[in-house]
Amino acid sequence: MCVSKTCWTKNTRPRPALAHPIAPFILVSVPRFRIILLLAALGITGAAAQADAPQRVVSVNLCTDQLALDLAAPGQLVSVSRLAHDPKSSARVEKALALPTNGSGAEEVFLLNPDLVLAGTFTDPATVSMLRDLGIPVVLFAPAQSLSDVPDRIAQMGRALGREAEADRMIAAFKADLSALQDAPADRPRAALYYVNSYTSGDKSLAGDILNVAGFENAATQAGISTIGTLPLEQLILLAPDIIIQGRDYPGQSRSEDNFNHPALHALTGTVMAGELTDRDWICGTPQVLNAIRAMRDLRIRIGGTQ
Repeated sequence: MCVSKTCWTKNTRPRPALAHPIAPFILVSVPRFRIILLLAALGITGAAAQADAPQRVVSVNLCTDQLALDLAAPGQLVSVSRLAHDPKSSARVEKALALPTNGSGAEEVFLLNPDLVLAGTFTDPATVSMLRDLGIPVVLFAPAQSLSDVPDRIAQMGRALGREAEADRMIAAFKADLSALQDAPADRPRAALYYVNSYTSGDKSLAGDILNVAGFENAATQAGISTIGTLPLEQLILLAPDIIIQGRDYPGQSRSEDNFNHPALHALTGTVMAGELTDRDWICGTPQVLNAIRAMRDLRIRIGGTQ
C-alpha cells in the first residue's frame, strides 16, 4: 500500500494516492463533476468536518478543566488536572469526577494519546515545549483579569474544541446573567480582600471586578493597589474597612497564614470578618464567577447595605 502523497511504479509517472477505498471505482466510472456529489452523499464531507474537531482532549490546568467540562462534546475530554477533583478548588468537581486526572507532566500526558492539550500560560514551559516537540498541539489560556475576559475565554475554548455554537450560547447566557446582577447601591461598603502573606486584589483584577459588581468599594484602591499586591497588616488596620474577606484556609499550617489570626486584626471594631468567601467560584474566568457575585451581594445586604 502506498502511504506517501504520490504512488510510484516502475517506468510510470506518479499518480495521486487514493484517500477512500471506493475512489478507484469512482474515478473510472463517474464523470468528474459527479464525483463531488457522490462523495457528499457517502458522508465523506461530513466526516472530514467532524475530523477537524479534536477527539481526545487533555486539560492540564484547573481553569481550562472547568471550561472544557462545560463545553466539550460527550467523550471529547478524556482527562483533567488533579485539581479538578478538589472540591475546594474546582467549581465543576461533580462533572470532573467522571474523568481520570493527570499530573500535568509531559510524559503522562503523551501516554494519553491526545490530539489536543489545553494549558494555561503559567503551565511549565518545559512541558508545553516537550508536548509540541512531540507533535501534540497545545492551546494556552491566559488567566482572566476581569469579568470582561470571561466571554473571551469561553470563545477561545469553543474554537479549540470545535464547539463555537455552544460557546456562543454560553456567552449570551453569561452576559444576560451578569447584566441582571449589575448593582449600583447608594451605600457601597468598603471591603478588603485579604489572602495569605497579606496579598490583596485591586480594582483591575477579576476579584476586584466581582466586588465592584456586587456593590462594594475596594479598600485596596485607597492603598494604591490596582491589580495584585501586598497590603501590610498595619495598613489594613488603618484603612478600617467595613468588611474583611479572607482567603480560604486549606488543611495544614504555615507562617504565611499567621496574618489571619493576628490579635490586632480581630480587635478591629465595626469591621465584619467574612472568612473563606473567596472560594472556588472566584478562581477562574468561567461563568461560575456569577455565583461569587451573588454571594457578595447577599453579604452586603446582610451587613446593612441597600439592595
